[in-house]
Amino acid sequence: MEKKNWPLWEVFLRSRSGLHHVHAGSLHAADSEMALNNARDVYTRRNEGVSIWVIESKNIIANDPSESESFFEPASDKIYRHPTFYEMPNELKHI
Repeated sequence: MEKKNWPLWEVFLRSRSGLHHVHAGSLHAADSEMALNNARDVYTRRNEGVSIWVIESKNIIANDPSESESFFEPASDKIYRHPTFYEMPNELKHI
């Protein structure tokens, strides 16, 4: 596979103090192992991360922004899903 035909990969990092992965950027690589190694070399040069996810961009599915209102509308009629109806114990952190 020629370098110019390498697929695009999205990189997600979890920092040392973080609780979730955050999109860090994109890179081209021939396969998943190369993408993971390149992501480590490019995005964690200063020991920022403790976990890396890479996913080929073509595998990411997203809603159409022009249809956001109708796409998210079903959630508005289920008010029991909103956290305002629940009391959280003080012992729970990071929620």
